[in-house]
Formats: sequence, C-alpha cells, structure tokens
Amino acid sequence: MSKAKRKYVCQACGGVSHRWQGQCADCAEWNTLVEEAAATVFSEKHDLSSGGRAFQFVALDAPLALPRRQPTGLGEFDRALGGGLVPGSAILMGGDPGIGKSTLLLQAAARIALAGGDAVYISGEEAADQVRLRADRLGLGKAPIRLASASSVRDILTTLGQMRPPSLLVIDSIQTMHSDQIEGAPGTVSQVRGCAFELIRYAKQNGVVLVLVGHVTKDGSIAGPRVLEHMVDVVMSFEGERSHQFRILRALKNRYGAVDEIGVFAMAGAGLEEVGNPSALFLTGRETAVPGSAVFPVLEGTRPVLVEIQALTVRLASGATPRRAVVGWDSGRLAMVLAVLEARCGLNFSSAEVYLNVAGGYRLTDPAADLAVAAALVSALADRPLHAESVWFGELSLAGEVRPVSHAALRGKEAAKLGFRVAYGPEPTGEPIAGLRHETVRLLPNLVDRIMGAQ
Repeated sequence: MSKAKRKYVCQACGGVSHRWQGQCADCAEWNTLVEEAAATVFSEKHDLSSGGRAFQFVALDAPLALPRRQPTGLGEFDRALGGGLVPGSAILMGGDPGIGKSTLLLQAAARIALAGGDAVYISGEEAADQVRLRADRLGLGKAPIRLASASSVRDILTTLGQMRPPSLLVIDSIQTMHSDQIEGAPGTVSQVRGCAFELIRYAKQNGVVLVLVGHVTKDGSIAGPRVLEHMVDVVMSFEGERSHQFRILRALKNRYGAVDEIGVFAMAGAGLEEVGNPSALFLTGRETAVPGSAVFPVLEGTRPVLVEIQALTVRLASGATPRRAVVGWDSGRLAMVLAVLEARCGLNFSSAEVYLNVAGGYRLTDPAADLAVAAALVSALADRPLHAESVWFGELSLAGEVRPVSHAALRGKEAAKLGFRVAYGPEPTGEPIAGLRHETVRLLPNLVDRIMGAQ
C-alpha cells in the first residue's frame, strides 16, 4: 500500500489540485484551496471483482406502489414539494442569511408534530434556548418538537439510534456538522460531503424525511461541493429581498415531482404566512396607469403569476455615459431587447439612462417576459401609459419577431380571472378565453404602433 498523498480542495466548487495556488483553476475564486488528506492509492493486487454482496435486478414492468406523501400543513410548502413530504427522501434547502429558512422549517415541524407526527429539529448554529425563543414568538411554544443543539454527526446518529425513527429530521445547517472520522474543519468540502452522506444513509434506511439547511455563496448558489446537490432528492431555494415581505420557495430539483414549482409566503410578525393568490399580492398599488408599467403573466412550474414590470428612461446631456440598472431580471437580456428596439424600430435609447425593476422583489427568468419589457421601455420612452387592463407576453428574436411561448392559455386564464381584458402577444393557438380579447403582435414595429395610439 502506497503512502497517502496530499491534495488541495477548493471550498467553493470542490475542485481538486495537487499543489496550492492562490486562485482555483475551476471556479476562479481566490484563496479557497485548503489542504486535505487524499484517499489512499491501492495497488493492482486489490481486486474488487469478488468478495462483494450480490444483488437482484428488477424488471421495468414490476408492480410499483406510489410513494405516500405526508402533508406539512403548509399548503404552499406542499405545493413546491409536489404534494408533500415523501418518507425516506432527502431535501436540501438554501437561501440568503435571514431570509426565513429556519422559521419556515420550524413552522413545518411544529405542524407535523401537532398533527401526531414525530419531528426532530437539530440546530448546529443556535443554542436550544434561542430556537425556543423563536418558537414562542411564532406561537409554537407548545408544539411537541424534539429539539437539540448539536454538531457532531456521531452524537446525532447515536441519539437517533436509541429512539424510534422520527417522521421528520431537520438539520440546521449541514455546514456546521462535523465528523471525527474526517479530517478538516466544519464546512470544508470533505466534512460537508461525509456528514451529508451519513445523514442521508440514516434517512433512507429508516424512512425518515431529512431536511438539510444549506448556506449560500455571494452569487446565490448553495455553498459546499456540487456533489451535495446530486446526493439529495430535492433541492429548494428560498428567495426574496429582506426589504420586501414576499418570500418564494422554489424547487430546483425534485425526484418526486415537477421542477420549478413555487410556494409564495409573506413575512409577518407571527412568522411566514401563506399567500394563496400571489398575483393579487404582486399587483397591489396599481390604481393609476403610469408610463413604463407593464403586467406580465409569468409561469412558475404549473402556476401562473402576474407581476408588474416597471421601466424608467431619463434623457442625458450629450456626451454623458448612460447607465443601465436592472433589478429582478437579466441585465444581458435587457441589453439585447434595447438593441433590437433600436435596430428594428428606430428608437433611440443610446442617450438615455434605463432603469428596469420587477415589482415586489420578484426575479424573472422566463424568456416570455421580453415583450412586456419592451412594452414598458417604449411606454417610458414615449411617456404614454399602457392599456390599464392589458397583459403582455412573448419572446423576442433578434430579427424583431414575437415568437410563441409555452402555456399561453394558462397565462391568459390567470389574467382574465384577475380582471384583465386584453392580452398582447404572439398568434394564439388554443381556444379563445372568456372575457379576454387577444391582440396579436407579430413584429416589434407593431408594438410601437400599439403603444403610440393604434391600440
């Protein structure tokens, strides 16, 4: 057996280097390489072709029982999960500090415990008394939750092994856990990977729903090795601006349900409250039509949500450098829409500052928002408000064409339900929607004509 070698592991992406260097070659982060012990290299005499345990294969047409889901008592949480918790599943939840991850999981654990389930909440970041104070503030002080403050995985698994397996196990957070069998400080790649593996194995063997809280990096991705997201069954992101009350729980990966489903919450004094109709919430305060405001029906999973896109243009003196500021949308896509408006419609944005905002702290990734953004920009530039009861959706091409989008009927039905009467977008393909008139926009010059008075 040869001598164990040393390796340097990036704490941001998990990349491995055989020598220390200031910058990681994989993710370009600085000062993130930490020395760890490498796995022992075995010689050719160690043959793995024998000595293992034989397993059996299963036919694809074998009888299959659907997993039994356990509701959490929070409808928006269950919706994002695809219908509830699946026994034996591992869930990774990430989000910015102070966004409400611990509050949401404490509320879910309390409701499961009050409904007769057995919930265990283990905090590695806070003392047990701190968690109890939060529970009292949320009105959950009487919930029969098994609460503990611990960070040793050996101690946690030993304690759990002496009791009946709970229905829900919350670990807050995985970056604070450590194992005495793994070299490195808590939060390092090896510790996070090893501790998560042991906890997930316990959950799979005992049919326990495991929820791991994960820290995030400055760009919003979950900290630690990327393999952690592959080890779990569900990856969820808790998003929102701390200056806004709205919080969005988004499923980024789900082996038991649809991806990109969302649950919407509002932060209140008594904790997180469910928002059953997020469209009405994001469109509050639109009593008066103003230039630069367009309503866009975004589709999150199977749920349509209406959000307001706001644009503002400010003319500058000649020679000044215009500024482009975006909140809630991709800045590169804004640059593309501005270029298409200038090249195909003859509009001049080069001498104006452009500010774009998605109201309510919402973050858009749907390409169908192109037409709504373009409508808001043209409305702001011309200082003419859009139709007060209109919605806009459609993807723009570089040639200035408005392309079809997915699930246009769902978007239109949500708009009609909230009282909108006109939908501007590409050629419709389905049946007409009662109470909603569709106005086809095929090219960007048609968009300018609509806003300038040919509506």
